[in-house]
Amino acid sequence: MDNKSAVKSGIGFGSALAITISWSVHHSVLWAIFHGIFGWLYVIYYVITR
Repeated sequence: MDNKSAVKSGIGFGSALAITISWSVHHSVLWAIFHGIFGWLYVIYYVITR
């Protein structure tokens, strides 16, 4: 695996994790899309505030 595919995998996983957390908390498709765009930023925010 080269660096580019590792970064893409990390970004993809971060977005998927953000969408999952968002859906479990808010039960809203719009919030899930919004948080999916920001990916890891939302995941880090969620960890810090919980």
